[in-house]
Amino acid sequence: MSQDFEFDLKAFLANLTERPGVYQMLNAQGVVIYVGKAKNLKRRVSSYFVKNQQAIKTQAMVEQVARIEVTVTDTESEALILENTLIKRLTPRYNVLFRDDKSYPYVFVSTGKGYPALSFHRGAKRKVGRYFGPFPNAGAVHQTLQALQKIFPVRQCADSVFNHRSRPCLQYQIKRCSGPCVGKISSTDYAEDVRHTLMFLEGKSFDVIEELGSQMDSASEQLDFERAAQLRDQISALRAIQSQHLINQPGSQDLDVLAVAEVADQLCVTLMMYRGGHLWGSENYFPKGQVSTAAVLAAFITQHYETHPVPKTLLTSEKPDDQAWLVEWLTDKKQQNVQIKQASQATSKGLIQLALTNANSALKQHLTQKATQQDRLNALQEALMLAKPPTRMECFDISHTMGQQTVASCVVFIDGVPVTQQYRKFNIEGITGGDDYAAMHQALTRRYQRLKAESAVLPDLIIVDGGKGQLSQAIDVLKTLELESVPLVSVAKGEGRKAGLEVLYTPQQNEGIDLEADDIALHLINYIRDEAHRFAITGHRARRQKAQTKSSLESIEGVGPKTRKALLTHFGGLDQVKNAAVSELSKVPSVSAKIAQRIYDHFHGA
Repeated sequence: MSQDFEFDLKAFLANLTERPGVYQMLNAQGVVIYVGKAKNLKRRVSSYFVKNQQAIKTQAMVEQVARIEVTVTDTESEALILENTLIKRLTPRYNVLFRDDKSYPYVFVSTGKGYPALSFHRGAKRKVGRYFGPFPNAGAVHQTLQALQKIFPVRQCADSVFNHRSRPCLQYQIKRCSGPCVGKISSTDYAEDVRHTLMFLEGKSFDVIEELGSQMDSASEQLDFERAAQLRDQISALRAIQSQHLINQPGSQDLDVLAVAEVADQLCVTLMMYRGGHLWGSENYFPKGQVSTAAVLAAFITQHYETHPVPKTLLTSEKPDDQAWLVEWLTDKKQQNVQIKQASQATSKGLIQLALTNANSALKQHLTQKATQQDRLNALQEALMLAKPPTRMECFDISHTMGQQTVASCVVFIDGVPVTQQYRKFNIEGITGGDDYAAMHQALTRRYQRLKAESAVLPDLIIVDGGKGQLSQAIDVLKTLELESVPLVSVAKGEGRKAGLEVLYTPQQNEGIDLEADDIALHLINYIRDEAHRFAITGHRARRQKAQTKSSLESIEGVGPKTRKALLTHFGGLDQVKNAAVSELSKVPSVSAKIAQRIYDHFHGA
């Protein structure tokens, strides 16, 4: 352990409080390298500095500690929440990190409508109706919607389509909708289909089958064999869906199953989501950081359920660290009792075994892909003569239209994989229109001036789209910021701008590096460059569209912000406003006949 602390460690530990809280370990550069929580801060922090009692990874971390900061909390739950918040914000090197910022999708039933519809939903739950989920991915939602169409032909069209139908659509023709829009089904029968759909989504498919079975018998007794056959087909479809699930028991249990697999110091956490007794899908996560599987489970639970719905029960492949603490936190978050259990009965053991099988399979595939990706990184290291394979790469590109609304993009790749959450766009100002060199200079300066000021992680390789001119701009920026040690490469388009003919330039290779078209290092460079190009164009188009909308309407006298908003809302876009007649413009609230004429003249000439 290094003794070059900026503070008296012995005195710090002696005076440390025994209350719960969060501690942050910082290195000599002031960068937080680890965040932890503790029921007793004094006991937990002191344990790191007991000789010969730590794992190799922990010893390596402790050797870098130059300062420790603590935040005292009133309760253990507050410490857990604060720890999770700091880990997500600071992404410390020695913490287990899960990249999982997406929101889960739901099935939405618009029960507030006269003829409810089913639809895919993601985001805030503002619409009136019932939400079922969450599902682990969009594919699981679409699969459920397709299955429901075959069993209960409840409409899945948008209200705008439903309200303007005058004849049955294709979905009615192929028996995927009962045609309520054109009166092909009574409101009573439609409501019955909706009720059965809701029961199915609530996990009451056994009850639905019993009801349909009774109706089928009744129809047979009344010699209504066509209706009986229809009900028979519905029952068969329901039983077919049930047979696809591991659990096919009556009830409405909400359960998440978590299993961790480990191979060659690599970890995979598999989450399998059961709702209403049925498996709705699974997701695999590959955390960064080499710690015990129990610690990984605890980290996943705190980070995942901070932003995602908490089920009533969590079934885990082993007991996570601080299980009692986690149960208290989850219970407080859900506002009802939550259990974390390990398998003890045959059914639960079967669920865990299935999750472990998925985790091991996903991990094997992940390691194979990683090995292939590592080959590309190794090839790039060799081609550019780098000291090590570039783990973190950042690439820049410029986009504009005739020098207007210039946007620079910065895309980030880690281990050869894009990390879209870290992408950045720069609106370029104060340069001569069309000066790509000045735009690149400004983007690089803004990016690395900030990273340096924040002591943030610098890339292992910077890639700029362009030839020697853009390379010179990058060299100048890095020299000014005293970051010349960061490797740099520019990508010049080849003859005829054809893919595979690019030439690479580095500060050390001014003559250029001409790789073969099938070189895997060039493939990786082109992939990253193309992603930067796509992101730059997307940003530029958005800025251009905003500028066009703004200039077109703001330049009209008497058309203020409220009127502009009313116009765009009423017509649905600027093009529709341009094409509207004076009489149509006058129908918009707050637009007088005089203003309507002025808007029309602006677009069509006085």
